[in-house]
Amino acid sequence: VERHGISAFGDLKYAADFQHFEYTDPNAPKGGRMSQMGPGVTLTFDSFNAFILKGDAAQGLPLLFDSLMVRAFDEPDAVYGLVARSAAVAPDGLSVTFHMRPEAKFADGTPVTSKDVAFTLKTLKEKGHPQYRLALRDVVDAVADGPRTVRYVFKGNQIRDLPQIVAALPILSEAYYTKQPFDVTTLEPP
Repeated sequence: VERHGISAFGDLKYAADFQHFEYTDPNAPKGGRMSQMGPGVTLTFDSFNAFILKGDAAQGLPLLFDSLMVRAFDEPDAVYGLVARSAAVAPDGLSVTFHMRPEAKFADGTPVTSKDVAFTLKTLKEKGHPQYRLALRDVVDAVADGPRTVRYVFKGNQIRDLPQIVAALPILSEAYYTKQPFDVTTLEPP
């Protein structure tokens, strides 16, 4: 069954037509400056690549990348459509299919496609930081079933959280990373 969000616990707090999470204010003032200290309290960096083990990545880089779905911070383990408009978890839990929004684009204006999503999984599993390799060990594949439809396939019996994990992965541009090696530190902005 296609849904606007998914949760390991079944029910979702927000209806399909919700406009914003309750803990956000769409009328909040825009602009200003935010300063934060990252988890490693790193004051310097030598890379704009936060997805590999090499180097000290700049803080906040994951905020530059969208994902298929975004976590709701006021309910346990739920994600709602962002780049994906909907998702359908297979009855046996061994796959999840995402239907992507046609208006989703990268910063350079190129469309975000299911091939980019499939490329992201393969790249993170083969060349990514060990934290990705570990979290994705039971994700067998991401299959582009059309330009805007992607299906993740799982294995094993520890699969309950895998739909939410893959939904929250950053989406990398395959076109960008065919020109720029993925597994090196770089000071070129992504």
